[in-house]
Amino acid sequence: MTVPGLLTFGETLAAFSTSEGRLRHATTAVVGITGSESTVAIGVARLGIESAWAGRVGADEPGALVLSRLRAEGVDTSAAVTDQEAPTGLALKDFRTPDSPRVAFYRHGSAGSRLCPEDICEDRVAEAGVLHLSGITPALSDTAAKAVLAAIEVAHAEGVPVSFDLNYRHALWPPEEARPVLLDLVTRADIVFAGDDEARMLGFDGTAEELASGLSELGPEEVVVRLGPRGAVAELHGSRYDVPSYPVRAVDADGADDAFVAGYLADFLTGAPPERRVRTAAACRALALSVEGDWQGLPDREELTQLSRPPR
Repeated sequence: MTVPGLLTFGETLAAFSTSEGRLRHATTAVVGITGSESTVAIGVARLGIESAWAGRVGADEPGALVLSRLRAEGVDTSAAVTDQEAPTGLALKDFRTPDSPRVAFYRHGSAGSRLCPEDICEDRVAEAGVLHLSGITPALSDTAAKAVLAAIEVAHAEGVPVSFDLNYRHALWPPEEARPVLLDLVTRADIVFAGDDEARMLGFDGTAEELASGLSELGPEEVVVRLGPRGAVAELHGSRYDVPSYPVRAVDADGADDAFVAGYLADFLTGAPPERRVRTAAACRALALSVEGDWQGLPDREELTQLSRPPR
């Protein structure tokens, strides 16, 4: 029996990073892509579940890069829109020191910022097992925020669960502007992921367990509060779960939270029990942490079985 797949909707950028030093001193760069939703899509695909990404790219080489990399990872991009009038956004990453990466985003007026409700393919949403969104997309523009709401409305009408990762980015909007929007989206979601700092930014306080309970009271049946290297706390259908952390040498934290989400949603789609979902999520985060890059370290199922050391 085919497992209904994941559909993500959001922005993906072309990414260029130096291996060391400032960009001005570099003679070569690593070429890739970056984007929370697309990283989740790749992670789910690597775990053997059908996965699709929808969004906008420009009719340019960076846009072609985004689509070709996603397709190479087994992610369906047939619902993506190619914008003939706006360029694909860019992310430039360099290092002042080996442990101090800096990322500059060039997305003003980009194709991704022009996401709109008309970009929503209702048939694709209806076919999905889960629709996954993040708090980055509504921060891009008014039309992108409306697109997120439109996608959720279609999912609700079709009985498709909505997954929402707060993914708050201060560089995109200040807390006072983001707070009411993100709170509203939490109330509309079935599954919510948040860092403990993000939950506090929304106005919740207390222990991780209290943060999870506060978010759950807004309506989502499944809430996971991530605690970085301390693991996570989940409140799933009224039951509490302590999510372990796995001892690995952290190399690059970029994409680690998206790996966590991918692991959780992949097991959710297969109907795995809560205990397995949270452990798969933690293992995916650990393996992603151990490799440089947003999505390069996302594991497949065989690699998950090799993470044999017991969690602490």
